[in-house]
Amino acid sequence: MTPTQQTELEAAAFRRLVLHLQSHTEVQNIELMVLADFCRNCLAKWYVAAAEEQGVELNYEQAREVVYGMPYNEWKDKFQTEATPEQLAAYEAKKLRN
Repeated sequence: MTPTQQTELEAAAFRRLVLHLQSHTEVQNIELMVLADFCRNCLAKWYVAAAEEQGVELNYEQAREVVYGMPYNEWKDKFQTEATPEQLAAYEAKKLRN
């Protein structure tokens, strides 16, 4: 595999991951953090970091729009639910383990 092919495959996998997350709005970020130790916001931060490495100007809100498929506040209003006490406890326990 050439470096270009590898980059193209990685980009395709990233696009697939983003589409999957956009299609599963029922999955809350806190659940992702507990189970996978990353969430949509983490992915947006990594996207900004990658842009910076390439000398591309991109701010966090722009990156969030790429990841969420819409402005973050719109996604939050439509799909984000209040974290349950159980979710918060699981998140805190995860932080203590790390």
